[in-house]
Amino acid sequence: MRGVLDIGVIGAGTAGSAAATLLARAGHRVTVYERVAEPGAVGAGILLQPTGQAVLRALGVLDDVVARAEPLDGLRCETLERRTVFRLRYGALDGGHRGFGLHRGALFERLFAAAAASGATLRTGEAIEDLVATPSGDGLFFVHPDGSRVGPHELCIVADGARSHLRDDTSFRKRIREYPWGAMWAVLDDPEARFTGVLHQVVDGTRRMVGALPSGLGPGSTAGPRKVSVFYSVRHDRAEAWRARGLDACKRELRSFLPALDGPLQAVTDPAQFVFTRYMDVSMPRWHAGRVVYLGDAAHAMSPQLGQGANLALLDAWTLATVLAEGGDAAAALARYTRMRRSNLRFYTYATRWLTPWFQSDLAALGVLRDHGFAAFMRVPGVEALMVKVMTGFAQGVGVGPSLQLPGG
Repeated sequence: MRGVLDIGVIGAGTAGSAAATLLARAGHRVTVYERVAEPGAVGAGILLQPTGQAVLRALGVLDDVVARAEPLDGLRCETLERRTVFRLRYGALDGGHRGFGLHRGALFERLFAAAAASGATLRTGEAIEDLVATPSGDGLFFVHPDGSRVGPHELCIVADGARSHLRDDTSFRKRIREYPWGAMWAVLDDPEARFTGVLHQVVDGTRRMVGALPSGLGPGSTAGPRKVSVFYSVRHDRAEAWRARGLDACKRELRSFLPALDGPLQAVTDPAQFVFTRYMDVSMPRWHAGRVVYLGDAAHAMSPQLGQGANLALLDAWTLATVLAEGGDAAAALARYTRMRRSNLRFYTYATRWLTPWFQSDLAALGVLRDHGFAAFMRVPGVEALMVKVMTGFAQGVGVGPSLQLPGG
């Protein structure tokens, strides 16, 4: 697989736009198919870690992204009684790292613009329902819902999110299920800058958690009030009941966790302004099959407990571009991609699956153990640095082995 490739990308989110940009700049013919006719800046807050920052720097958009973001020095988790569960400071890890809280839409705008400027062809309003191999087997047709076909493309990148059904054609076993828990999200104005510097979480057992992520200026290019992304952890079968209690009751509960939310909550006039998001658990033994490779949430969706979704997606895109630049045939290149991503992705898949019940479950005993055990554990020398290594996205195993290799590293 040398020279110019004809590549089709399904999905123009974080992984799809980043991959399209890198591959088009490398000289490949890239076509992006996006289901939404007019993709826009939607979503809530995300935590941009040093790993994701390195890829954005390689893409040339990091400065534009962080200009709309809020710099973070760490994460603080405490109980409803204000007992510290743990604090994680980026400064505990060598390297001068920091995180950035930002609106997902601000990241989307910069990545989508980069893809448009890269020379890739963007075809919006085009859903892809299936993939069909060419008679010769050297390409794939992309099939629309009405049965019409486009292509063929020599290589297919599936990056259409956690609920992608394009994984169905793979013969290997996959784990795909919905978590029973999710979160109510709202992005609110924070004109008094009550939330800065840290991601702040307050827990009450394992059934209730409220968090506030400083999220910068939001999408667009103009100045305005700072944003804070507020989330409330809730089981999916209790989400509507939470809203049904009425606006005053919802606000009162959120303020009991974080009194500083009083100001941002003034603009909330309806509980429906909090959007419920349910999380998926997707894991695969490998992330390629034939001429198809899966990136981002389509390949490894997980609970957001470690805040790695967008960062892992960006690393996927950069790694794929790296292996394709090395040449070789399609099967060999995609096999190298899976090998390069295996340790990092498997670690975060398993770590998130292990961590989630301590914060979102009906297992009350875990909440008691967490509140008393985590604080003691964090006092052990070296533990905070180890946990920050996990938080930043560098881990490739249980704290051992070299850190992840990054663009420019």
